[in-house]
Amino acid sequence: MSGHRLLSSRLKLWTSGRSGWMSRLHEGLSGCGRASFSSSNPKICVVGSGPAGFYTAQHLLKARQDVEVDIYERLPVPFGLVRFGVAPDHPEVKNVINTFTQTASHARCNFYGNVNVGKDVSIDELRRAYHAIVLSYGAEGNRSMGVPGENLPGVYSAKDFVGWYNGLPSCRELTPDLSCDTAVILGQGNVALDVARILLAPTKMLKSTDITQPALDALAQSRVRRVLIVGRRGPLQIACTIKELREMVNLPDCRPEMVAADFEGVSEALKDVPRPRKRLTELMLKTALETPGEKEQERRSKASRSWGFRFFRSPVEVLASGGRAAGIRLAVNRLEGSGDGAQAVLTGEVEDVPCGLVISSIGYRSLPIDESVPFDSRRAVIPNSMGRVQQAAGLYCSGWVKTGPTGVIATTMNNSFDTARSLLEDMDSGALDVSSTRPGSQSISALLAERGVKAVTFSGWEKIDDVETRRGEVSGKPREKLLTVQEMLQVARS
Repeated sequence: MSGHRLLSSRLKLWTSGRSGWMSRLHEGLSGCGRASFSSSNPKICVVGSGPAGFYTAQHLLKARQDVEVDIYERLPVPFGLVRFGVAPDHPEVKNVINTFTQTASHARCNFYGNVNVGKDVSIDELRRAYHAIVLSYGAEGNRSMGVPGENLPGVYSAKDFVGWYNGLPSCRELTPDLSCDTAVILGQGNVALDVARILLAPTKMLKSTDITQPALDALAQSRVRRVLIVGRRGPLQIACTIKELREMVNLPDCRPEMVAADFEGVSEALKDVPRPRKRLTELMLKTALETPGEKEQERRSKASRSWGFRFFRSPVEVLASGGRAAGIRLAVNRLEGSGDGAQAVLTGEVEDVPCGLVISSIGYRSLPIDESVPFDSRRAVIPNSMGRVQQAAGLYCSGWVKTGPTGVIATTMNNSFDTARSLLEDMDSGALDVSSTRPGSQSISALLAERGVKAVTFSGWEKIDDVETRRGEVSGKPREKLLTVQEMLQVARS
């Protein structure tokens, strides 16, 4: 091998193994330490830094070597519902943050936190700066129950309650009253079970999680001893998964209380249901109807707290006493049809359940971001076809704003990849014109500076992360979250 070829071969081996920071150096660094990209490269803007935003960015960056992606986030911190929605006692679910960090650290990716798209900068301004925009800002609104009394003190949305114990700045002042004996949760999905578990779990189980200290202190003083998880349909339509149900069944110092009549005919229907649904229902049946073994019987008899599903019930009214929630009136339903398509029909009967805490877990709701973006207010989604926003060339959407609030993180990953593929197809076919030069973040940063908006870069987030993890170490927790935007900005700019 000639000296020239040998040198070329070694150089090739060395460059293929370079670390991320060397890649950045290779692409060129601007004076502020960010990669300075080619002005002719396709520039994509992603709005929202939750799972949908990061998975969309990840797929775009992997698929093409010339695409540059800028992620804009309203809060100073990234990761959306992974940080603010996943239950504190489910740390394994949060491991996906490692993947997102790799994406944010990519040489062709930039993160800009503390930028409120639709307020600090308009969609039209972003459209002039980028070849394409992907809206991945999730669902920050609540679905209304639409019943009298839902605005009484003592009534909360699950979204806000979860945000409170997970450190979402907008929920910091929630301070829920936990002085009652019984709580009623409306909805039977995984979020409802997360809330029930947090309400009933011994605080020693939560002390080593990243739950916020104010929430931990409030739960330590909580008098809630009984939680009812209410659904309008039956056991065969329940929306939770077996993992969350098993955690409830095995929760220390807690016993299940079911109504045997709710399970009539369920065993016979099991032969026709898919395997995951079958396993889930079998666990419910075992919990509700079978006499437990001696050890489990002893455990249940000593338990000071209880939980139970209540099926075939819909909220009619939150009942008040002394100006706050004191109970809930439930309509009794019957089912028409079977399986997932079964419909709840009112029977005309009602029942009143005394309770001092009502938590509505009937779904998150996306909100319109900008009047220039089409929005289906009935379905609370951006109308789209495979992620292409209808009648808006160059606009795309992914995640819950695309599909509605359904599925788990893996579901969001797949639908975000689908959106990225649609965008890439449009680039390849010419339906999305990327031939013209766009300024990308250069012009947006100038606009933000004029408006006095200081974006937080990913290195700013890493400062926040460092402070939170060091604060957590003091009390044996993975992190102690900063709870206000002001604190976050102070640390990010230090």
